Formats: sequence, structure tokens, C-alpha cells
Amino acid sequence: MVRRNYAAAVLGGLLLVSSLAGCGGGDSGSEDGGDDKLVLGFSQVGAESGWRTANTKSIQESAAAAGIELKFSDAQGKQENQISAIRSFITQKVDVIAFSPVVVSGWDAVLKEAKDAGIPVILTDRAVDSQDTSLYASFIGSDFVEEGKKAGEWLAKEYEGKSEPVNIVELQGTTGSAPALDRQKGFADVIAGNPNLKIVKSQTGDFKRADGKTVMETFLQSTPDIDVLYAHNDDMGLGAIEAIEAAGKKPGTDIKIITVDAVKDGMTALADGKINFIVECSPLLGPQLMELAKKVDAGETVEKRVLTKETTFTQEQAKTELPNRQY
Repeated sequence: MVRRNYAAAVLGGLLLVSSLAGCGGGDSGSEDGGDDKLVLGFSQVGAESGWRTANTKSIQESAAAAGIELKFSDAQGKQENQISAIRSFITQKVDVIAFSPVVVSGWDAVLKEAKDAGIPVILTDRAVDSQDTSLYASFIGSDFVEEGKKAGEWLAKEYEGKSEPVNIVELQGTTGSAPALDRQKGFADVIAGNPNLKIVKSQTGDFKRADGKTVMETFLQSTPDIDVLYAHNDDMGLGAIEAIEAAGKKPGTDIKIITVDAVKDGMTALADGKINFIVECSPLLGPQLMELAKKVDAGETVEKRVLTKETTFTQEQAKTELPNRQY
């Protein structure tokens, strides 16, 4: 649509600020054809959790409300599918590309193709490790390291002043994904200052409820003395609860549980006392993404990193918040 505005802004603004939207786009030479409707190509990770389903719904509904034509692609958890989708968006000459990367690495080639085509790219929810930050216009999402730190801080406070060993098992998210890497790091950095807090087992559950249950079953068999479970998302924690109850233990009491997301099912388990603490990670990125897409398409200056506002929930707070939960 107005890709020419985007490219012109890049040429004029690269000398001024490094965070200008679309630093690295050229004019693709395409014509608008008189259609002023912005076209956004979006590649989603998949539908591995309740969080992701809510995220997809937010993006689809927000695009419709903003009058943006959305070309949506589900990668089904595979990086090769996302790369193929992005290349298809480039071929279709969409105005803006947005995607939530399956993993952090391996994007430079396809991002350079988008840059060379003059199409700005927005990263949503998950970041990439590209050293050349001109390959994307902006990132919108959560601070996953901070989420991990919040989980660790709650646990450290829970066992403050106690010296007995605390055995922790960890259900990691998808291997190589930004939330899995960062939530692990943030949590580990905090508990490192508490020698009695020790992670005895850590394994991926791929952000899936069924995998969370299966891995927790293995943990319970190999490590009977488990005090705490830290799950990188609610769905894995909910699957683990099934395994814990099947083993004759009481979740939230015999094994304290910390999760990340705060989706409705997780908040219900928190209010019921089966989870002890949840760090929020909001999936409702749609409105902010549409606003950002319009700005980068018009060649406006945007922040390189746009963080979502999030909080944490205890069991009592969950009881109050649950009736208002949108997802």
C-alpha cells in the first residue's frame, strides 16, 4: 500500500535514529492500485496452548476492527513453515509482515529478503537473535527474563529464612524458543542466590498440556522428593497437576506450583489452590500490533521494543480477578 512511504522514511531517517521503523527497507516498485487497505501478513507459531489460541483470536479480531486485511498462516510449530509463509507474504507484496518466531535462531536470510523487498517486519511475542537489528522494525511482547525473575523472587520469599533443601523440577517451553530460554535464565539467576533452592530436573514439555503431564510423570518416578514445580506456561502446569494427583499427591500443598501466563484455566487452578503463584503474560497483543503495523507502514518512528504491561497473581488475587478474565 504505502510501502514507498516506508522506504522513503528509511532513507531519510537512518542517519537520525537507529530505531526508526523499517530501517532497511527499499522500494519494491509495486503500485498501490488505488486500494488504501493495509495488508498484514501474519505467521503464528501454532495452537499449542490456550495462551496461543487467545493470542490468535486477539490478532484476528483486532485486524478486522482496524480495517486491516489479514493474511494468516499457522506454522504448526515448525520453523520451516514460518519461513515458507514469510516468503509467500513477500511474493504477495503485503504491506507489513508480522510473526511470532518458533525459535530464536535462523531468520537472517528470510528477514533480509523482506528487507530487500521493502516490507517492514514486526516481531510479536517472541524475539530473534539476529545481530542485524535493521532486519526488523520493532518487537512487541513480554520481557520473558523478567517473568522468570518474578517466579524466582516469589519462591525465594516463600522459603526465606529456611535452610532445608528445596528440590525444584522445571518444565521448560519449546527448546530454543525465546520464552523457554529467557524464563529459564530469569528464574535461575534469582534462585542462584539461595543455595537451598536447587533445580534437580529440567526438561521440555513443549508448552503443551499433554507433554507437561507426561514429563511430570517421569519426574515423579525418578525423583520422588519434589518440593516445587516451575512450569514455563499454565498448560504444562495443568498437565503436571493431573500427574501429581494421579500419583496420590496434592498439587499446591505437597508440591508447590509456579506457572507463567495467567490464562483462565490456570487462574481457575490458582483460585482452587492447585497452583500457588502465576506470572502473567498477556496474549492480547492484537490492538497494539495493529497500531504498530499502521505506523511502520506509514514510515513513522516507533520504539524498537514495545513491552506489554503485566502483573502477577496469588491464590487470593486470582479469586478476585477470575470473573474478569478475557482468556
